Amino acid sequence: MEPPEGCRMEDLAVTEYPGMHRYAQTRGLPGLVSAVADRVTERSGLSTGPSEILISAGATAGLAAVLGTILDPGDEVMILAPYWPLIDGLVRTYRGNPVPVPFIGDVSGPDDAVAALESRRSDRTVALYLSTPNNPTGRLIPGEQLDALSDWARSNRLWLISDEVYEDYAFTGRHVYSRPLAPERTFSVHSFSKAFGMAGNRCGYVAGPAEVMEMLERISIHNYYSTPTAAQLAAFRALGGPGDRWVDNARRVYRAAGASASRILGVPAPEGSTFLFLDVADRAADHETGLQGLLVELARNGIAVAPGPSFGPYPSHIRVCYTADPPDVMERGMEKLSRLLHRA
Repeated sequence: MEPPEGCRMEDLAVTEYPGMHRYAQTRGLPGLVSAVADRVTERSGLSTGPSEILISAGATAGLAAVLGTILDPGDEVMILAPYWPLIDGLVRTYRGNPVPVPFIGDVSGPDDAVAALESRRSDRTVALYLSTPNNPTGRLIPGEQLDALSDWARSNRLWLISDEVYEDYAFTGRHVYSRPLAPERTFSVHSFSKAFGMAGNRCGYVAGPAEVMEMLERISIHNYYSTPTAAQLAAFRALGGPGDRWVDNARRVYRAAGASASRILGVPAPEGSTFLFLDVADRAADHETGLQGLLVELARNGIAVAPGPSFGPYPSHIRVCYTADPPDVMERGMEKLSRLLHRA
């Protein structure tokens, strides 16, 4: 889906925005920074000012700025798995060590969640990363588990990195914001890419403790200097009203697509995000090369999926995106995938 009308590159003109092809302020355009701070305050319930916001070149760059600020070589970041694939490489980029913690689908309550973390904590652990709504599982981390994780992070003096780029796409229950639970040590990361169909614009933001945001800004300056000015202008226009109306429609479309895909594949409907995470061990076993052979078979039949090992210790899983094509194309693809997986 294209971004909201009035918020696309074709809608921006130099006559309306003189200087739109110049560098922006390194923290972000002041108007956008203020609008984002207001949005974070309204949504999370935690009073947030411009000094607690960094506009980044997508959520990926925001996460890089966080990791570049908090990591020393050899520090460990615990990553709740399954996880967004790039977080592993980002931790390694800043000479940290990612420590996957099987979590979503593996823990059953707050005590279980804390036990899973405690079993993998070391004296080099400095941070915990989580994503909710989760990529790749389509699950939400319940509020009581987030409470327990935040308390655990505080008691162990760890940073908490909360990837909330799919915040607008919670289909069941509600998305719980992590930052109000431990604001002095939490960075929340958000994305205009996922919110408003602006992935190519490269614009997102980080909210975090004011006393360390200057360091995040320094890291970002030396990575990309400033977030693309036109992308920030488009984001600002989206926050003026068109974006939320677009999201209301997109959420309905995505929810329906997720329900249809899960029905065809015979799995529970997603709670949020835009993905399903399937265990295909039985079909992978049909191939001499296991999952790799199955991926090749699917690709030859026009089905593109992501391999489970990209998301942590999941050698027999695949991730399916049900919003990559229009609903009619998606349904035909899911029906073919179901037949290939012998689920039809």
